[in-house]
Amino acid sequence: MKMRTPEPGIPLTATAVIVPVVLSGGAGTRLWPVSREGHPKPFIKLPDGKSLLQKTYQRVAQLGIRGDILSVTNRDYYFQSKDEFVSADLGTHYRPHFILEPSGRNTAPAIAVAALSLRALHGDNTIMVVMPADHLIKDVECFTETVHHAVEVAKQGYLVTFGVRPLTPETGFGYIECGAQIDSAGAAQVSRFIEKPDAERAAGFVESGRHLWNAGIFCFSVSTFLSELERHSPEIMALAAACIEASPAAASAGVLLQELDSDSFMAMQDISIDYAVLERSDRVAVIPAGFDWNDIGSWGALRQLVEPDEQENRVLGEAVLIDSRNNYIYSEQRLVATVGVNNLIVVDTPDALLIAHPDHVQNVKKVVHQLKSTEHATYKLHRTVFRPWGSYTLLEQGPNFKIKRIVVKQGASLSLQMHHHRSEHWVVVQGMAKVVNGEQEMYVNTNESTYIPAGTKHRLENPGLLELVMIEVQSGAYLGEDDIVRFDDKYGRCKSC
Repeated sequence: MKMRTPEPGIPLTATAVIVPVVLSGGAGTRLWPVSREGHPKPFIKLPDGKSLLQKTYQRVAQLGIRGDILSVTNRDYYFQSKDEFVSADLGTHYRPHFILEPSGRNTAPAIAVAALSLRALHGDNTIMVVMPADHLIKDVECFTETVHHAVEVAKQGYLVTFGVRPLTPETGFGYIECGAQIDSAGAAQVSRFIEKPDAERAAGFVESGRHLWNAGIFCFSVSTFLSELERHSPEIMALAAACIEASPAAASAGVLLQELDSDSFMAMQDISIDYAVLERSDRVAVIPAGFDWNDIGSWGALRQLVEPDEQENRVLGEAVLIDSRNNYIYSEQRLVATVGVNNLIVVDTPDALLIAHPDHVQNVKKVVHQLKSTEHATYKLHRTVFRPWGSYTLLEQGPNFKIKRIVVKQGASLSLQMHHHRSEHWVVVQGMAKVVNGEQEMYVNTNESTYIPAGTKHRLENPGLLELVMIEVQSGAYLGEDDIVRFDDKYGRCKSC
């Protein structure tokens, strides 16, 4: 690629608005069975109890950039994402801005709509710092320094990407070859991008000193990005502009929310920013990152977060290991025992068990593809399913019955609804429930119950200060989750209300 020094577009001042943009839409199929379509990788809890998304929000806050934090995510993940933002406890200096995709279309469409939205809100001078929600970075101070360096390079008219010094000949990452230096701090023009290489080429890249892992973190001005998008992918630019025009942002309760128009967004090509813009542009720079960087993309990466014992076994949960070495055991509920086994990854969840060799963890996604092709429920949902009001856990089911544990957050309520084919018996085991049962409104205390006949309008609400926990017993000829008619819903799931 022949490089040129980019001509500055709209002059950028030192006071240009800087907005962190968090991309949080990936399903994380290589981390099945913990990551699933209904509860994907950004929400996985790490050994310290925090999710990857929560850590990303906290890392963004430590940049010292106050104002909006923009998250691009699937509309099905909105309420979980908002909960993670609140749990990050960032204080009052940050406003969450959510752009909700109807379905994932990769990073180019996601960043395109984000850039156009930010241009409408803050102008062409806005600097975007784009980062995935599934990276783990511990050296936040160095990360902050690198971001501020990237902002200065972006003001010169570059599309800046972050590169990580390769420690090993990794074949699972893309590489960046550095060209001419831009400044004395290490920024360089990008000579070329290289797809995931074989082991021999990867070893040569490590030895060359000119190659970096592509970290997937970017920084650029709105004006530079949109001009390059228009130049190299005009169809995406046109559709993204139409999508934002049809998707106005609305502020409510301290949140700026933008639900994307489905027709125009889904018409965009499913393509990464690398293919759509960066590999075609001659305005790309790379900054070598001095911070630690862990792309949590497989069980091999998560394994490294756990301290090993004397036999190099790493355990999260309860396990007994006899004559076993170099194993990773993850168990959410049950005791796992191993006898005489080495070099295994064992991931045990309530409804699915994964056993894999460390050398083949990249192929876990093939399990998900097979499950999805047969419409097996475990590709999408856990036994515990999260809802805007809380969660439910499937405890037991059989012909014509299903038993759930329902947890309702403080102040939350389920929709006013009705089921055609099933009746429900609710038993309160913690807290107090406010229940609408037909024409009757009542309070149900701990160790009390109520019965909802099929065809009866009903609603469950938690008016208390503690979580409401109930056992629900469903009975009927059909117990599918789609047997629900909503008449009113505070979370916007009732389109005809």
